[in-house]
Amino acid sequence: MEIIIAKNKEDFDRIAADIVSQQIKDKPDSVLGLATGSTPLGLYAQLVERNKKGEIDFSKVKTFNLDEYKGLAKTHPQSYYYFMFKNLFGKVNIQPENINIPNGEVEDAEKECEEYEKKIKEAGGIDLQVLGIGHNGHIGFNEPGTPFDSITSLIDLDKRTIEANSRFFDSIDQVPRQALSMGIKTIMQARKIILMISGKDKAEIAQKAINGPITTDVPASVLQLHPFVTVVLDEEAASLL
Repeated sequence: MEIIIAKNKEDFDRIAADIVSQQIKDKPDSVLGLATGSTPLGLYAQLVERNKKGEIDFSKVKTFNLDEYKGLAKTHPQSYYYFMFKNLFGKVNIQPENINIPNGEVEDAEKECEEYEKKIKEAGGIDLQVLGIGHNGHIGFNEPGTPFDSITSLIDLDKRTIEANSRFFDSIDQVPRQALSMGIKTIMQARKIILMISGKDKAEIAQKAINGPITTDVPASVLQLHPFVTVVLDEEAASLL
């Protein structure tokens, strides 16, 4: 596990963007696993800028998003489909057929999850997976207690996750209670992983995930077992390391 501590926000975003950009340059038809939330916003802004300058080309890149809320329409401003097109896909030269996001509108979520796993395998697996981390240590929406051998499935969201995500909705009652998410085993099968952690409020969980015992109580702690993980932190998130 490689640990990189960024000097500031700009440095944090640049380091992550350098890793993703290098992956695309080394393998133009890379399969990227992507995350949503506030943490990777700066990363995506940098990738958009680099694409505009012609430094990186998304025309052959395939992507698989980590998760999507169950029951939200793609047009809903808080759906991850909407987020990805607003912040990345709608601004770079990626082919629409190469974009994969779990469909939260389907009635048969189990079938959707099975097909998503199949699509990842058919694409040859994920070359580089981008991750953030929840305050409770979740990666994707794999909440504490999720078995390490889990694959893409329908997840019941933890109370703390619902509370944390309520800031994006008008009220906590509007936050979906379930999500479709890549499993921990699915994530760990990626060839390389970049875990982005920022903010003082993530310092405690960063310490547990990086230096604590490997336990399903802190799902991100399983990343200690992966051979190629780069953790990028800002100084606040790294303050307890």
